[in-house]
Amino acid sequence: MSNATLKFQDLLPISSDLLIGLLSENNVNFDLYSHTPLFSVKETKKQQNLIFPTDNNAVHIKNFYLRDKKKNNFLFTCEQDKKVDLKFLKELINSDRLSFGSPDRLYQYLGVFPGAVSPFCMLNGIKNNVNFFCDNDLKKFKMIYLHPFVNDRTICLDINDLEKFLKKYHISINWIIM
Repeated sequence: MSNATLKFQDLLPISSDLLIGLLSENNVNFDLYSHTPLFSVKETKKQQNLIFPTDNNAVHIKNFYLRDKKKNNFLFTCEQDKKVDLKFLKELINSDRLSFGSPDRLYQYLGVFPGAVSPFCMLNGIKNNVNFFCDNDLKKFKMIYLHPFVNDRTICLDINDLEKFLKKYHISINWIIM
């Protein structure tokens, strides 16, 4: 059993329910899907046609929590099928050697457990100086699917609404071309 499910949301700095309340308070339109826990892109791809409506204008994402040797923290988000070369990415974000952050650091810096990382984690990350980058190719899509701090729920919303919502909390997306 993973702590990334709704059952364990009370262990998080911001619960999934609280996030959904914040979206509603900010008049963000979204669809909420409850489903079995999805821990990886591979698992999601097996299930997504059964859970979510087919929409070529919507994107499923993957997220990387990364650290460099200077202990800078980064969240990078891209389309789920994008091939990511960390050596190339480090150049784009002006960093040195990148590696994946540990589950403990993930919780410390982004307030979430493995399997539930999404751009919403920047609500915690902004307080911890995490740098947020997104692949510019995401802008080709109108809608985005992302986890609301747990991996047995998924939210679908307009990608522009996500950016506006994050800006209300002083979170900027650094768009980069991969």
